[in-house]
Amino acid sequence: MINQFLQYCEVEKNLSPGTVKMYHFYLKELLGWFRQSLSKDVVSYRDLTLQAVSDFRVYLNRRQSTKSRNSLKKNTQNRYLTALRSFLRYCEVVKELESQVLPDKVILSKPEPRIPKFLNSDEVDDLVKTQDLSKKSGIRDRAILEFLFSTGMRISELVNLNRIDISPQILEKHEFAIIGKGRKVRTVYISNTSAKWLKQYLSTRKDNFVPLFVRYSGKSMDENDPKGESLRLTPRSIQRMVKKYAHMAGLSVDVTPHVLRHSFATDLLMAGADLRSVQELLGHSDVSTTQIYTHVTNKHLKEVHEKFHKR
Repeated sequence: MINQFLQYCEVEKNLSPGTVKMYHFYLKELLGWFRQSLSKDVVSYRDLTLQAVSDFRVYLNRRQSTKSRNSLKKNTQNRYLTALRSFLRYCEVVKELESQVLPDKVILSKPEPRIPKFLNSDEVDDLVKTQDLSKKSGIRDRAILEFLFSTGMRISELVNLNRIDISPQILEKHEFAIIGKGRKVRTVYISNTSAKWLKQYLSTRKDNFVPLFVRYSGKSMDENDPKGESLRLTPRSIQRMVKKYAHMAGLSVDVTPHVLRHSFATDLLMAGADLRSVQELLGHSDVSTTQIYTHVTNKHLKEVHEKFHKR
């Protein structure tokens, strides 16, 4: 039943592979808890009741994170409930599979306010100057770091890029289109500095492999892989790389690729960009998501207040 729902999400709803994978994870965990709470080996979505949903919410609220040993954040709890609600909506679409719990009865918790971590311009400079540029991997890593800060792209978007996406013509135009989260198309802009390092990186590539960013170490390439897909950098490998250079630069912030995305947005707002434009550049479907960055620009607002409000 869950597999049918996941296929529906992929084919009919056109959800990203990442979202489908997470739905699978959350629903599988929900099913395991449900089976255990009812002391039954086999359970059906038809067994689901409002009381069971309420009990599951209590379970999530009391559960500890495997990473931090703290309680699960409200945003994490909501991901489980969102997956359940989407599944119940699917049950409504497929009439013969209707559940006794209506999707709208699955109430999400009020999300906790998030203040994103970000790097200032000096910290970004320190981060991007720690690579060993005598090595191909160092030039590649510099290109990736400059690219992340220049574009504000999500790591999932970056690793899916192919060489054809960043042609010499595109590097001259300094803009290209990507299919981002939710299968939405948006335009991404590349700075002069980022374009320079991308050109330098691509000049070191003597292969014809498809992926834009490839690894130079690790296990050998698959024999039946003429396109070089097995060499494509993974999100995890880029996360490790960013963390390594942040440590080398002596940065106190726990730097991730997403922190560079936060830094991109904050830098734009501090320079005077409007919220709607930043929303478009980040690919947020709702401006309320972008509004988390207004908290970190309070210093700029304070300077404006002191400059123009003398009394």
